[in-house]
Amino acid sequence: MKLYSKLVFLACSLAVIACNQPNTTKNEKTDPAEQRRLDSLDAVKKAEEEAKKKPRTAEDIKLSKELSYDKHTLEDSYSYKDTSRVFQLDKIKERLAFVENFQRAPASYVVLQNHKNKNQEAPLVKKYRRNEYTRISDTLGNERYQSAPLYVPGETERPTVYGRDGFLAKLRSSDTLDMVKVEGVSFEGTWEAPKRYVKALGDSVDFHHVVFVDVTNQNIMTVERTGDCDWVIRSMNPATTGRHKPPYAQETPTGVYVVQEKKTKMYYYKDGTTNIEGYAPYASRFTNGAYVHGVPVNNPKGSIIEYSWSLGTTPRSHMCVRNASSHAKFVFDWAKKFNALVIVID
Repeated sequence: MKLYSKLVFLACSLAVIACNQPNTTKNEKTDPAEQRRLDSLDAVKKAEEEAKKKPRTAEDIKLSKELSYDKHTLEDSYSYKDTSRVFQLDKIKERLAFVENFQRAPASYVVLQNHKNKNQEAPLVKKYRRNEYTRISDTLGNERYQSAPLYVPGETERPTVYGRDGFLAKLRSSDTLDMVKVEGVSFEGTWEAPKRYVKALGDSVDFHHVVFVDVTNQNIMTVERTGDCDWVIRSMNPATTGRHKPPYAQETPTGVYVVQEKKTKMYYYKDGTTNIEGYAPYASRFTNGAYVHGVPVNNPKGSIIEYSWSLGTTPRSHMCVRNASSHAKFVFDWAKKFNALVIVID
């Protein structure tokens, strides 16, 4: 009996000692790298929650004029024929508030890419139609050609909508070897997309340079972020956007896009052929075959033309945004690839 009592006492003593010891097993499992990852995720979550509480509005945006490019400059409001045109500053401030808001929380960004179907033609969506250009598009009007398929999470048999080439999103997870989950910035909702259509930009990128294209007033403005809700106008110029004229010319599509590619000379074909008709200087591509570029030269070996009477008049390009050539060069140098946005408004 005495031996039993001693054993019980010893067991209880060991239990007390064990309870007072640090949980070394748990600490061993959580290594420093894993702990940093967990801390980072926690910081992102807290930042996202804070951003949702007090979203920026157009009234918070301070927009001043400090031109870096001062040729062919237009005023805020200016005459056009028997009417007047404007830079839609209220709408621009709304979009800048949107840019401020989506960047308030740390994120890993991606851009959807499928220029000329280089990553494979997207599968047919569940519901589609054929437009005036004889191309298939989804119910939102996004064409299958040059787009990425977007699937409802967990339903990967057929996509629901298309995401345009150049659309910006946030990477949410990489669930399988072939698919990733993305949350739209340029589009709404959370979707799954095949990895081959998604280019990772990382979590260190910021979007402090924005090119605004107005398809209604036929003008272009560049703005740069200099502080929290502080933006400065770098240029204000006439432009000419895409027109609706099947089967070749298409409107410049509204939306938020990432600058993806640069060409000092963007050669183009004569409609309906594969014959090079000419080139456009200092071209910055943002979606599909749409570039911000200088005045077209209808001669592959011709000299650059600085200005055209047609700038700032009516839509007349194939989808691109024409500028004075020196302004196109300014945009070419100023708006870095995968680090600047083109926002097309109406």
